Amino acid sequence: MIEGRAILVTGAAGRVAFPIARKLAERNTVYGMARFSKPADADKLDAAGIKPVRRDLKGESFDDLPDADYIFHAGAAVTREADEWQHAVEVNAHATGRLMSRYRTARGFVYCSTGSQYDYQGMRPLKETDRPGLHSHNYSLSKIAGEAVVNVCSAEWNLPATIIRIFSTYGPTGGAPFDRMKAVMEGREIVLYAAEKNNYNPIFEDDYVRLGIRALEVARRPALTVNWAGSETVSAEEYCAYIGKLVGKTPKIIYSDKAKWPIWPDVTFMHEVLGRTQVPWKEGFRRMIVATYPDIKLNDVD
Repeated sequence: MIEGRAILVTGAAGRVAFPIARKLAERNTVYGMARFSKPADADKLDAAGIKPVRRDLKGESFDDLPDADYIFHAGAAVTREADEWQHAVEVNAHATGRLMSRYRTARGFVYCSTGSQYDYQGMRPLKETDRPGLHSHNYSLSKIAGEAVVNVCSAEWNLPATIIRIFSTYGPTGGAPFDRMKAVMEGREIVLYAAEKNNYNPIFEDDYVRLGIRALEVARRPALTVNWAGSETVSAEEYCAYIGKLVGKTPKIIYSDKAKWPIWPDVTFMHEVLGRTQVPWKEGFRRMIVATYPDIKLNDVD
């Protein structure tokens, strides 16, 4: 565990970054940077011992940001904000370069990329060396550009960095498995890609907090690029069926060529440099359901 350091976490109010910042704040001074479009988010950070720093990634100067030994850069333009490609590239790539320039003497810099930057490879897991693709259109494009910026800046300033390509995070506060759980509970259709199986490696909140901090610790020069996911592979079909058995509902799955293809990571290298995850996917899904629906009685399912 990193201890006694100053750490800047961007996107600190978000689903992935907040629990990581909260854990780091137990033993460090943590600055949580965000726009705080929801005023309550600043109070949430403050209550967790995180010092709120109000700043927009787009176009703003970072010169007066507090000094920090480590940076966990999770802030990004996602979903609707990524619809305009120039905005997506400015926030997800250009701002990353400006942030690395500000912290060019840091001990470690983590850039949150995405598994959606890969091209589809059919029924095999995706390796860090596989070609990029536009799984999520402008968002994927901007993260591919962001990775290029990190690699150049890391080499130019001798700044240790880790690029984590995030796959299928989930927990009580959201994620793709969470969204599919809600669809099962509410009887809505779940649209999957027309493939033999829609394989994923979901990573539960407890594990992504631990491996996120580990990514800071192993930052290196040149930048390290690693898939960031659960150690177990499970198809969306299988985990939706498991949710259905637990809650006594039948998932409504349909298939479409227009759905996003599954992003299934090879985690061999992750196991070498970050370690294995510890929460089995079935346990994580049970915990997610109980946290979301505390009054529900789950069926006894293996």
